[in-house]
Amino acid sequence: MQAISTFFSEHSWAIILVYVALFAVLYFLLIRPNSKKKKQEQEMRNNIAIGDEITTIGGIVGRIIAIKEDEEAFIIETGSDRVKMKFKKWAISSVDTDKGPTEAEKAKEERAKARAEKKAEKEKERARKNQ
Repeated sequence: MQAISTFFSEHSWAIILVYVALFAVLYFLLIRPNSKKKKQEQEMRNNIAIGDEITTIGGIVGRIIAIKEDEEAFIIETGSDRVKMKFKKWAISSVDTDKGPTEAEKAKEERAKARAEKKAEKEKERARKNQ
């Protein structure tokens, strides 16, 4: 234990390095994932459209029938009795409507197809060489 305290008393920069490393770990484990999640939620709330099926933070499920951009609000219609309710956009928990693949998903699929085609071409070329 005395060796450790001697090391840190002689090398004060090591203490600073420990604090920097601790902050970096906390940033990557706590702060960054939380900010990414908030960004995704805000993007989801900004991309709602009329006809989307949503669930509110209170658990109310309905279909959006109007969006009021000036108030940052929307109106949903719920159930077979067609009750209409007005909510703020921050009250959206999830958008349940499947809108198909996003641009990022499309690009990922195209890259996967291109890799599969290259792999198939290489296999054909190897088969030709082996014959």
